[in-house]
Amino acid sequence: MEHREIVVVGAGPSGATAAIALRQQGHDVLLIDRQPFPRDKPCGDGIPVGVTEILYDLGLKERFDKANFYPIDKVHLVSPAGYVYENALKEGKQGAKGHVISRRQFDALLQEAAVQAGVEFCLGKVKEPILEDGQVRGVRVMADHHLHEIRAALVLAADGATSVIGRALQPARVPDKHRAIALRAYSEEIAVRPHQVEFYLHQEILPGYAWIFPMAENKVNIGCGMRLDKFLQQPYTLEQLLAIFLGLPFMRERVRGDGRLQDPATWQLTCGSYKQLQRAYDGALLLGDAGWLIDPLTGGGIENGMMSALLAAQVAHQALQQGDCSRRTLQVYDRACRAALWPVMRRSYWIQRWVLRFPWLLDGLIKYARNHPHIAHVFLAKF
Repeated sequence: MEHREIVVVGAGPSGATAAIALRQQGHDVLLIDRQPFPRDKPCGDGIPVGVTEILYDLGLKERFDKANFYPIDKVHLVSPAGYVYENALKEGKQGAKGHVISRRQFDALLQEAAVQAGVEFCLGKVKEPILEDGQVRGVRVMADHHLHEIRAALVLAADGATSVIGRALQPARVPDKHRAIALRAYSEEIAVRPHQVEFYLHQEILPGYAWIFPMAENKVNIGCGMRLDKFLQQPYTLEQLLAIFLGLPFMRERVRGDGRLQDPATWQLTCGSYKQLQRAYDGALLLGDAGWLIDPLTGGGIENGMMSALLAAQVAHQALQQGDCSRRTLQVYDRACRAALWPVMRRSYWIQRWVLRFPWLLDGLIKYARNHPHIAHVFLAKF
């Protein structure tokens, strides 16, 4: 049996951010992940400007800038009827920009930064939380072919949409209309619009969209996503929907060779639009995808996840100082997440619902946005 102050389960962006922030406040942090880094994570690979700002605030500006990731400075957005909105993206504070970075590189950068900050990293698979009288007292981890019991004053769960901790604490299934499914692939045979992210709200995949994000001058991340309940009601697979998109005339002109796609991968997302969810428990907090913080319109979750990690670190620090990790104390985190993130997610959810019923509204919105660029911020709030 091992005793630690804080255990963070999952070393992706949310978990690593929380671990860094807590270590910077002097806490003993054990960060656990089931995979060694670097490792792949299915994603659109879009890193919004807000994420870059968070990294800068954590003191990682020099490390991040030195990596020379692919920056984004323009957006190309196409409505169901083919209306096009195109504009420059604003820089954030300290000149921060959005980027397209493979999660293999981005997550490894954060995990390495956490270790160098003094966080201990453990390679192991968390099997379940240790529950005693309804209180989370730690986790049971399979590591080195043995089951270890690690007790902690506080557990932060950042282990994704299928969180072991989240399922144990709140086993109720989230309705399909608050979930989504997505497919991403890579290609070096699609002409790149340099430093420009592209969103296509094609009629066949509403309420969802296809994207093309450039990763280099000759490589893109391409994919599509759709709300899960609507996906289950229509006849196509995601691979077929992406093939339909690639077969459109304007896309055929951009495909070189046979348009071969590499490393296709699908994943499910649980959106933050479902209000009957709890993120604070006696002895535990749920962060990022484990805390159901995906934007229901864009499917973006990295910035929300890292914001939740900073909020969790702040609340955890105060709770540990008080020696009280009960839900009564930790539910400040739930309220903080709702105040910081719910307004945008609620707006995204209602736009998504209205677009599904009346796609022409989106055509009108994008037409209007061409002369009123601030309107496009509704869709691009997290880019």
